[in-house]
Amino acid sequence: MNWRLILVLLLSLGWLPAQAHKASDSYLALKVDGRQVSGQWDIALRDIDFALGLDANGDGDITWGEVRAKHGDIDAWSTNALTVERGGRCPLRVTEHLIDEHTDGAYAVMRLQGECPVADADVSVNYRLLFGVDALHRGLLRLDLDGETTSSIFSPETPQQQFTPKALSSLRQLGGFLVQGVWHIWIGFDHILFLLALLLPVVLVRQGKRWVPVARFKDASREVLWVVTAFTIAHSITLSLAALQLIELPSRWVESVIALSVVLAALNNMYPMVGERRWVAAFVFGLIHGFGFATVLADLGLPSHALIFSLVGFNVGVELGQLAIVAIFLPLAYVMRKTRFYQQGMFIGGSLLTLLLALVWFIERAFNVQWMAT
Repeated sequence: MNWRLILVLLLSLGWLPAQAHKASDSYLALKVDGRQVSGQWDIALRDIDFALGLDANGDGDITWGEVRAKHGDIDAWSTNALTVERGGRCPLRVTEHLIDEHTDGAYAVMRLQGECPVADADVSVNYRLLFGVDALHRGLLRLDLDGETTSSIFSPETPQQQFTPKALSSLRQLGGFLVQGVWHIWIGFDHILFLLALLLPVVLVRQGKRWVPVARFKDASREVLWVVTAFTIAHSITLSLAALQLIELPSRWVESVIALSVVLAALNNMYPMVGERRWVAAFVFGLIHGFGFATVLADLGLPSHALIFSLVGFNVGVELGQLAIVAIFLPLAYVMRKTRFYQQGMFIGGSLLTLLLALVWFIERAFNVQWMAT
């Protein structure tokens, strides 16, 4: 085995983050009824700490007293990053501070009030929180506009959005969550590594105790079809059940099992346990990955009629993002399948790296320890 080649591969993949937790999101619920604006904004304490420094004594534990001491700063920082307009600016003020637990930790909750100049114009929302320092941050909006509910997602590319009363587009809502589904799979390093760990062997076949290249592209494609289809069906089932709040599982348990699934998928490449039936592992662990995908939609708390469009769009986006990864990976893997670089570097080295990273994630999540800085 060419360990030098494997070492080069490990170093080349060193950009992967040590942790693969849920990306930074905030949850904004606004009700605009005529001229009156009310709402609630949930922002992760870790994000506020990053921006304003909540942990005054540096002990790593943010207390209610430390948050309360920063209420004024939090109010100014957050309201300066959010503009609502209806015939002109609707000045917002924070009327109450609370703390709530989401699936990924503690959030500061701010109750908002405001008044607009007119009662019957389009509503424009401009969201700028954290975009200057975190390009992965997203603002998830649930908007009740004159009795009609819709949802949307703010990103650095779409910080300002406009909504028309009585003409809230379900197609627009579906399209917005489709884009975010693609984005979610692309930044979900644990999901990507699980998928790639299952795909690495598809251009190889086990003969005795050796892996040898497959003879035809058709053989590899058929194996990919089985794996991807099983993973898709499984996570679509649990994504729907969790987003509709029919089944709820503890976030820490879900994230730990997701990390464990990556460990086992990578380990199977070096010490085969399921043989050629990788689709079984894809389905079983895909059920758990679906709960991970559902976190965004579950935390947003959409009403059922709005949730359906968000759920469909997000799920389709996840599938498109997944297919894009497969479309890039499979042809390249097939072309390189006979090379030492692929067989020793990508397959063995990549599986080893994946196993080590996922093992760190599992220990951190399951035992609530942190070995590496985020």
